[in-house]
Amino acid sequence: MAGTSGTIYIKADRNTEVNKKSVTLGDVLKTECTNPAMLAKIRTMHLLTFHHTDNKKSNRTVVSVLKVIQKIHETYPDVTVENLGEADFIVTYEEKDGKGGIWHILKITAVVLTSFFGAAFSTMAFNNDVGVTKMFGQIYELLTGKESNGFTVLELTYCIGIVIGIIVFFNHFGKKRISVDPTPMEVEMRLYENDIQTTLVETYARKEKELDVDKGCHAGNTGI
Repeated sequence: MAGTSGTIYIKADRNTEVNKKSVTLGDVLKTECTNPAMLAKIRTMHLLTFHHTDNKKSNRTVVSVLKVIQKIHETYPDVTVENLGEADFIVTYEEKDGKGGIWHILKITAVVLTSFFGAAFSTMAFNNDVGVTKMFGQIYELLTGKESNGFTVLELTYCIGIVIGIIVFFNHFGKKRISVDPTPMEVEMRLYENDIQTTLVETYARKEKELDVDKGCHAGNTGI
């Protein structure tokens, strides 16, 4: 194997989830080269093992791509490794089981109810703060010469307009997407995920818990 040469291309996503404790390079990397035998061998190389997976705080680690290159060079010292992905990536262990069905339903219900009543309260608070009811009453009386009873065509069309505005803004109606563009919520969630991942990588590097060359992971949850 020492005489094997060539180029291996590797690419890692910023955050990868695995459902087994013993993680190989093929579990966290996309790899490509012109030598099928070498490619198959590299994909089966052991990278790390998660320990104490009953502790949720121990189910994640950050790996430097230099550690991956070191692993490959241990077996193929003459190969050239080209990294096309992240310099540091997160590996998260998620146990695969069928538990938590009712619990997930309860969490979804709680989120839906909180979002619904929270949005309703915010809308009512805004309307009350700017005096929408009084303004509609004045407009109705100005246009018709009659006093508003509190529910007129203005209030009706305003309610319909709010619904249409929400649908257009969030680009969704049920499971149907109005256009192919990502919704504002999806954009914000991606930005939030990127911020979380960047913070995790920097925190692990600062505390020297990152799985890097010439050292193992000091977090106590993984081993080489």
